[in-house]
Amino acid sequence: MIVARRRPIEDRPFLWLAPLFLLLATLYLYPLIDVTRLSLTDATDAATPAHYTLASYRSALGSSEFVAMMQVTGIFVTASVAGQLVFGMLIAALVCEGERRRLPGAAIVRAIVLVGWVLPGVVIGIIWKLLLDESGAGIMAYASSLLGARNPMFLSAPLPALVWVTIANIWRGTAFSMIMQYAGMKTVPPELYEAATVDGAGALQKFRYITLPMLRGILLINVVLITIATLNTFDMVLPLTGGGPGRATEVIALYIYHLVFSEFQFGRGAAVAVVLMLIGLALSACYARMLQKERAA
Repeated sequence: MIVARRRPIEDRPFLWLAPLFLLLATLYLYPLIDVTRLSLTDATDAATPAHYTLASYRSALGSSEFVAMMQVTGIFVTASVAGQLVFGMLIAALVCEGERRRLPGAAIVRAIVLVGWVLPGVVIGIIWKLLLDESGAGIMAYASSLLGARNPMFLSAPLPALVWVTIANIWRGTAFSMIMQYAGMKTVPPELYEAATVDGAGALQKFRYITLPMLRGILLINVVLITIATLNTFDMVLPLTGGGPGRATEVIALYIYHLVFSEFQFGRGAAVAVVLMLIGLALSACYARMLQKERAA
């Protein structure tokens, strides 16, 4: 009688990964499927029977408020991503240069920048709300009064409100971009900079022809992550402006929150959430393809 030898458990990785797959399916896959199912209904509340229909998509995507919200979201995401990339790279370059010159305080600078990333979004929204309070108690209003400005409008007018919400989000997300780009800069061989110095290259030439090419892959990954994070931002905007004045700062994630928890339009909210998910997947696919081409080159 031949007894089949059982393979050691090390050769069966799915046994080790099964608990992780079960956890992911419970916390992510099931909610995703349920939200997709809910988006195909006209559900409004628990007491009203729901019917399967595409009316939620037609109602949500065809409304004028959805178009206005997408415009606000596009401006908010584009400006936030650009600002986080630029300021993150600037701070990372300065910190690396300070460490190269052995200047004191480089670690303190990193710690200060990380404060914005560590704080919860709700706390950041409250802090900026206090900072931009237009009464005499607001720090920015008081500083403006010292400069002779009267009745400043930071959050009570549409355009300034969107600008300040974007600035607050840039302040919040710059730390993550700085960490990513700082880690990438530390992998650049110092011999390249030394050779460039011998050839007479200046700081801008080193940055353009050495630092940027070496950071191209890191930058693509960074753009993917901060774009998705910015698309899902609502915890900071909610205490800061609540989407106002009017709908001037209502980004897509906050729009979903208002649909579900304020208007109890569960089907429409789920439909917009599915649209947000598809946008994130499309952006991730585009960036992944760009990254694949970069590695192949």
